[in-house]
Amino acid sequence: MTERLPAAEWTARADLAALVRALDPEAEGNCRWVGGVVRDTLLGLSPKDVDMATTLLPEETAARLKAAGIKAVPTGIAHGTVTAVVSGSPVEITTLRRDVSTDGRHATVAFSSEWQDDAARRDFTINALYADPRTLELFDYHGGRGDLAARRVRFIGEARERIREDYLRILRYFRFQARFGSLPADAEAEAAVSELAAGMKGLSRERVGWELMTLLALPNPAPTVRRMAELGVLAQVLPEAQVAGLEALTTHESALGIAPDALRR
Repeated sequence: MTERLPAAEWTARADLAALVRALDPEAEGNCRWVGGVVRDTLLGLSPKDVDMATTLLPEETAARLKAAGIKAVPTGIAHGTVTAVVSGSPVEITTLRRDVSTDGRHATVAFSSEWQDDAARRDFTINALYADPRTLELFDYHGGRGDLAARRVRFIGEARERIREDYLRILRYFRFQARFGSLPADAEAEAAVSELAAGMKGLSRERVGWELMTLLALPNPAPTVRRMAELGVLAQVLPEAQVAGLEALTTHESALGIAPDALRR
């Protein structure tokens, strides 16, 4: 049976409908909503960002947007990304891609016309969900819908392979586990992040810092941070961290109704 994305406030936006018509006037199916916007809508959450994947090459994407009078910003042409600005809000539109090579930090990509190629290069199954912008039909190539229902954060394919492509995915795993996951966590994922934690030493401080600050800004990151310590991950990126102090602080914040603050934590 075909599953569809539930209607939400953003799915009824006229400006997004106009964007779809600009990219796919003949309804050929060359573009789909992807990633967090699909995941969050399935969870009943209000998505922060709206992203789209397309079979169009970035130059064609930009040309169609401009022809329709929609502002197009070439934010990452080499990586296939054009940002459309609709009603003052950005929508990232990225050509389908497949990885050609990776070095643990960045990937060299080639454009593709296959949705499965694009899904296979993503990090977690819950982030590899697509939806047709007209019918809202869901496309799930890696069991992400079931993982989302189970609140399970699972790497696509072999966890170690995904991590070796980009070691930042270790921290992304814990961020998503803190936000969406439940216990027990995926055993393969935990074994992989523990085994490969030392690989994060080659990452930039900026990328690591952003992930840690985003994690610490979540309502209750303490259980996840403790698990990071138990698996030997925290020592690689924040060896001076005191998990007990974080646990005490978040408990007091909750009791006093104080909003989370990553810097304070």
